[in-house]
Amino acid sequence: MSDELPGLDVGAITDWLPAHTGLRAPFTFDLIAAGGSNLTYRVTDAAGTVVALRRPPVTAVLATAHDVGREFRILTALHTHTDVPVPTPLAECTDPGVTGGPFYVMDFVEGTILRTPDDSAPLTPDQHRRAADSLVDVQIAFHALDVDAAGLGDLARTRTDYVARQLRRWKAQVDDGRVREQPVLDAVHATLAASVPPDSGPPGLVHGDYRFDNTVLGPDGSVAAVLDWELATIGDPAADVAWSLCYWSDPGDTACFIDTSPTLDPAFPRRAEVVARYTARGDRDWSGLPWLEAFSWWKMGCIVEGVHARRLKGARGGASQSDPQTIAGRADAYLDRAAALVAALA
Repeated sequence: MSDELPGLDVGAITDWLPAHTGLRAPFTFDLIAAGGSNLTYRVTDAAGTVVALRRPPVTAVLATAHDVGREFRILTALHTHTDVPVPTPLAECTDPGVTGGPFYVMDFVEGTILRTPDDSAPLTPDQHRRAADSLVDVQIAFHALDVDAAGLGDLARTRTDYVARQLRRWKAQVDDGRVREQPVLDAVHATLAASVPPDSGPPGLVHGDYRFDNTVLGPDGSVAAVLDWELATIGDPAADVAWSLCYWSDPGDTACFIDTSPTLDPAFPRRAEVVARYTARGDRDWSGLPWLEAFSWWKMGCIVEGVHARRLKGARGGASQSDPQTIAGRADAYLDRAAALVAALA
């Protein structure tokens, strides 16, 4: 293993891949920028076939946060039993002796991933519109899946009270990896836990981090594949929608999940139009969206605080290497935004 290829024993992986996937050595490996979560590699074999390999971070893995085996199972179920666009899962390794942790391999879906307005600039007006509509429509589609028919009915021990479960889960993960005092995080959690709204309607499959950055767009601009299912479970689709909407930044927004959101491109519709497309479908109770927005900012603060803690402990979650102080400041900004939104609910 090396600093350039953390978590990969190249020799062992080179032996494993031909035996389990039919790919041919030699291989080239490239670490894909993947934030503070699972490590993702682009792997190219001797014939030029490209696949993706995913494994947990090398160190400081939080319980339930980096379960690639669960993610492989979800991909397999969606690919086999539904029309949700996902990469084809190819093989899974549960033996940590191969490369220091479990991993899986899937097809590498070629296409466009929108991370910044520069990424979306080459799109035509039709592609911009199709991308926006498809992003919404694909999420609506997987929210409406029959999870039992898809073989995913046991993803969650209980299907109701999703937000309350999320509050407990993320607070527990922060506490488990805590490296500093976070009074704002704790205070917002206490307020949210005392005011959880009822579920918006029937539970469904929720992705947990659905946005342009976790999808691949095809040539016409529509979603060709949904990636990064590690946080998926059964829960309240309205909470999943609220989380996704926090990524949809409008020009002039003073607080953004991502400062360089692709939706800052003026060719995309504005957030209010996207909200209208979501809420026009079905008979859900959308009155809890303001509360769910506050919860989403708190949850993002918890996630980034976890990245901060793991970075202090030496973990790498992708090619980007922000310093711990910058990550900590980002977590504080998310939590301060959550506190302001909670105060506005009173």
